[in-house]
Amino acid sequence: MKETHVGIVGTGIYIPDNYMTAKEVADATGGNWTEEAVVKKLGFKKKPVPGENDGTQEMGVRAAKDCLERTGVDPKEIDLVLSIGEEWKEYPLTTTGIYIQEQIGATNAWSLDLQQRCCSCVSAMKIAKDMMMSDDEINTVMIVGGYRNGDFVDYKDPNMSMMYNLGAGGGAIILKKNYGKNALLGSHIMSDGSLARDVGVRYGGTENPINAENANKAYRSLEMFDAEHMKNRLNEVSMDNWMHCIDRAIEKSNKSKEDLGYLAVLHFKYSMHKHMLGLLGLTEEQSVYLEDYGHIGQIDQILSLQLALEEGKVKDGTVISMIAAGIGYAWAANVIEWGPVK
Repeated sequence: MKETHVGIVGTGIYIPDNYMTAKEVADATGGNWTEEAVVKKLGFKKKPVPGENDGTQEMGVRAAKDCLERTGVDPKEIDLVLSIGEEWKEYPLTTTGIYIQEQIGATNAWSLDLQQRCCSCVSAMKIAKDMMMSDDEINTVMIVGGYRNGDFVDYKDPNMSMMYNLGAGGGAIILKKNYGKNALLGSHIMSDGSLARDVGVRYGGTENPINAENANKAYRSLEMFDAEHMKNRLNEVSMDNWMHCIDRAIEKSNKSKEDLGYLAVLHFKYSMHKHMLGLLGLTEEQSVYLEDYGHIGQIDQILSLQLALEEGKVKDGTVISMIAAGIGYAWAANVIEWGPVK
């Protein structure tokens, strides 16, 4: 009898039809950035942006339906929906997971919203696995959400250049207990509260409510509250924390770094992407650089895995690590062994 495990059944993605090109981003900066610099330094040629009906929750619904269609899973089989959709959504204080559950017909599920910014997917996968392993009544979990935080980016703010890549889209991934293949192995997550208030949306909360005087800037007020501290602290700890998370996830999975065959990595500047692959002994063929998507927050890892499967970069026997980082600040990594459970 096989050891109890949790496997990945499949993924689903929704990408809006509208795109913002590198040239349009450069133009929006008012000359602070050129198109060439956006492409070569920030690392994207274009990024999806939301259309008229591309709300955060609706993009999650569309990704969920794509996932159900790709996997053939009956929505009534789903026991739990974990929403990783962002807080910027159609209606504040509505629960996204419950909305998606209703829209896809997952009538036997219960739902919960989780949030760790761009770390939400990797963390939710660990939470889902732990819940399934400890609860006999949870056998199938959908993790799903939408993302459009790019709405808040002010391209005239030079401190925000690291977020010029923020795009829009939705993603979903289904996990099943004792699925027999594509096992989710170890995970490791860490956070650093010294960065908790270094960046955020300045207007719209209880501290600075939107009013007649600030309304015009409120919806472009994703800002660095302490840009110098955030930059210095990330330079000091970020790559080391990522490597620590990867090392610990590999250790918990009884694997070695040499076993890694694919890195499902969020989008960040190209030089950092190449540096990270080098530290892990991987080639660029063992990852997907999301230059045509930018950074769709916590959807990046699902998108990367789906693209890798479509491009043949992940096959039976491939050991995958999904890595993520989220404002706050958090870092996370997991390990997945694709193919039949041995």
